[in-house]
This record gives sequence, structure tokens and C-alpha cells, in this order.
Amino acid sequence: MYLGVDGGGTKTAFAVVDAAGTVLGTAEGPPTAPALGEQGMRTARTVLREGITEACRQAGTDPAHLKHAFLGLPGHGESPSLTGALDALPAELLGHDRYAVGNDMVCGWAGSLGLADGINVISGTGSMAYGVLRGRKARTGGWGELFGDEGSAHWIAVQALNLFTRMSDGRMPPGPLHAVLRRRLALAADLDLVDVMLLGRPDRTAVAAVSRHVSEAAAEGDERCARILTRAGEELAELARAARRALAAAPDEEVPVSWSGGVFTVPRVREAFTGALASFPEPYATRAPLATPVLGAALLAARLAGEPLPR
Repeated sequence: MYLGVDGGGTKTAFAVVDAAGTVLGTAEGPPTAPALGEQGMRTARTVLREGITEACRQAGTDPAHLKHAFLGLPGHGESPSLTGALDALPAELLGHDRYAVGNDMVCGWAGSLGLADGINVISGTGSMAYGVLRGRKARTGGWGELFGDEGSAHWIAVQALNLFTRMSDGRMPPGPLHAVLRRRLALAADLDLVDVMLLGRPDRTAVAAVSRHVSEAAAEGDERCARILTRAGEELAELARAARRALAAAPDEEVPVSWSGGVFTVPRVREAFTGALASFPEPYATRAPLATPVLGAALLAARLAGEPLPR
């Protein structure tokens, strides 16, 4: 049996599959954010231990008997000290060294494209792209919410919160977003937004959750919210385009592109993304994801064991 783990800013997913690709056990836990220091590592250790135990229990096995595991974890490869700690962590949870650790972006590519050459664009709490082409590997984006993560749920939320403030003080005429956020965030007065979103210091996941209200306001006719969602799709397409350049694809080569992450469930974002790719002069072949990132992690585990799963 093979274990796949897909960490992230919204949740951590676990799956155990057999040699035929049958899913035997799954689990889901809170986000893993080990980049947040020692407390983050302690949280990650707990989340991983509980999720691995539950997925194995459902599969009728235990971690010690897994053939191989792949854990995609946020922050891996972005800091030498953090990467070293993450590389060592699974040994104490699994009781063996039949595992590999990588950045969670690899899981999205493996699942969406089935380990085939191409580019996967991720848009969940954060955003980035990862691609593989004839042995070359490339990553674009993923710089974090402070000065990057364009097109992500966090980015969409920040754009909308800024728009709310402009509607509130008269720099822009009010639209549906104003009423939607007052209702959804339970604001008795507009300035309560400062208490809820700043003084309350919500984590990045809680901020990103505001993005779903942008879709609601757009559905109610807020054209500026619709534009935010369209811009998100266009920003995500630029990540794919930059990854293509980094992979040194030939100008006339059709490069497969897929996607993963909750933001892509928003039709307006997905349509803007595929539309922007189609408008670029170089060719892309957009493909709906074949599988989820956590199953991509399980596919990687099987391949690393020298026993790749059948199509």
C-alpha cells in the first residue's frame, strides 16, 4: 500500500491506495504550516500523526507496513533548516525510511496531469505553478501573501476588503459587496471591519475565506467583484506562462496545463484562466484535473517505490 499526503494552507489530506490504485483509506485534518516556526512544527507533527493513523486504520494496515509514502508539505525547499526538519519528520511517524518529502505543489501536478509532462497551476489559500517538461522542472509564484500569491483566495479577499473600504468612505459608489460583507462578517458598522480583520488578527486561512463572499457579490451583479475574479484568472495564467518559459518549451510546442485548488471551482476564475491562456501566442492544451493532489501524492509514492500505478 502507498500513502499520499497533501498539506496546505486550508487543510491536510491523506490517502492510502493499493497497487491497483484503489483508495482504501482517507483522512483530512487542519492545515500544516511548519514555516511558522517551532509551534508550526509541533502542529504539523500532530496533524500528520493523526491523519496517517486514521487513513491506515481505514485501510486495515499501519504505517510500518506501508510500501512507500510521499508527503507534500508547505515550505519544503524554501528554507534549508525547515526543509531538513521536514525531511526528518516522517521517520518518527512511519517508523521507517520508505518515504520522500517535497513541496505540496508537486502533489497538484502529479494528480492533475497523472505524472505526465505539463504545468499545474495551484490556487487555494496561496498560489503558484509547477511544471515538468523532458526532465526540466520549474516553479513560479508562491511568494506568500505579503507580496505575492496573486490570484489566490487570500489575494482575492484582500482586493475585496480594499474595495469595501472604498465603498464605505465614498471613494467608490457602493455595490452589492458592501451589503454582502456587512452581512457575512456580522458588521454592525463599517469600521467594525478593522476589529474583525486587523485587531482580531485572523490567520491567512480566515482571511482567504472572505474570497467566497466575492463570488456571492459578483453573482448579485457587482461588476467590480466580477473584475477581481477575472483578474485572478488572468494572474494565474501568467504563472503558467512564466513556468512555460522556465521550462524552455519550444515556441510552437503545445504544453499541457491543468489546475488544482479551491479557487478554480469558481467558474469566472476558471474561464478567465483558460481564456487568457488561449489568448497567448504560444499554444497550451488546457486539461481538467485527472485526480486530486492527495492522490497525486499517492501516485508519486508508488513511482518512488519502483511500482508505478497503471493508468
